Amino acid sequence: MPRFEPFPAIRYDPHRVDLEAVVAPPYDVLSAEDRAAYAERDPHNVVHVDVPLESDGPDRYDRAAERFRQWLADGVLVADTEPAYYRYAMTFTDETGRPRTISGMLGALAVIDPDTPGNDVLPHEQTTPKASTDRLDLTRATEANLSPIWVLSLARGLVRLTTPPGEPLATVTDPDGVVHRLEHVDDPARVEAIHAAVASAPALVADGHHRYGVARAYRHERRAAAGERPGAYDFTLALVQELAEDQLVVQAIHRLIGGGSDVPEVLSRSFDVSAAGSVSPATLGAMVERGALCLVTPDGAGQFLTPKPGAFDGVADLDSARLDHALAGTEHTVSFQHGLDEVLHALTGGGASYAVLLRPVTVEQIRATAHEGALMPPKSTFFWPKLRTGLVFRRVR
Repeated sequence: MPRFEPFPAIRYDPHRVDLEAVVAPPYDVLSAEDRAAYAERDPHNVVHVDVPLESDGPDRYDRAAERFRQWLADGVLVADTEPAYYRYAMTFTDETGRPRTISGMLGALAVIDPDTPGNDVLPHEQTTPKASTDRLDLTRATEANLSPIWVLSLARGLVRLTTPPGEPLATVTDPDGVVHRLEHVDDPARVEAIHAAVASAPALVADGHHRYGVARAYRHERRAAAGERPGAYDFTLALVQELAEDQLVVQAIHRLIGGGSDVPEVLSRSFDVSAAGSVSPATLGAMVERGALCLVTPDGAGQFLTPKPGAFDGVADLDSARLDHALAGTEHTVSFQHGLDEVLHALTGGGASYAVLLRPVTVEQIRATAHEGALMPPKSTFFWPKLRTGLVFRRVR
């Protein structure tokens, strides 16, 4: 079962920096413009280490690592002396206007090879190819986990262990109004209860499949160099959270389709088509009510796509799987885009011939897929809010 251990964190000293000026979103959701804006906020903003610029040359990872070490030497970063878990809570108002708080525990999660007997740290969806050199080179240079992966535990009752609030170590508010709160958890009884709960059930990598793969490659390197001796490199920084309805916000990742004018005809073979009018946020709610996807043309007009009886027998109960099945064997290209405004902008800008809006995956669909040992198609889920990079770092040496 998953090994999940407390660890001594490295954190910004809140007396030396403005925390809201030094944290940032995960590296893989930052555009070049975003990175520049965060870098300008503060010379100690985490992007100066976590997102080295290609223009800085081949030694950019060494320079990032030197900056990280200098922040430690200067006291901008401080290292806790004893292992602990760190409660991470996010408080926000959801799209229905309801106040929400979701929470999990940051700790060190064991890095396990896919073919290891008894491996219970599993992917929940297929991944798209991505070069690993950048993250691996950065890990080698800094010898640190700079941002956590996000893991969903099938253990019942973990919410209860991550719900009680304590004294905050850090509190920051992001541009979406989400309040991110970090707390120190070192009570021996609670630490043991968290350790045992996570070990009691399989866990799914929700966000950070690529970083988990990099952690695995780094572990192999370090093990080989150390004569297979165990070390901190056997683990990676992870937020572990119970897979529970009130603890997740899962949004859809839509599809942009290119490659021809026959998309409506191809999709009509598998779906009943009806007019949806001009696409707006209300369209997304109507899709859920109808049990439909929605095809969007460059002029912003929509058509509801309702699965035909029998068209998807044997296909997973997921919009992403249905669309993949409907387009199988055709020459169309498919790319991924989160957010309705971004989809419409891509269409009007000529970035695709059509778009297909999907419904969000439900928690029950995630749970069912996990119990079946299956994988969702790539980019089936978008977990929100996004964790902030910079609240906690972890050494891997």
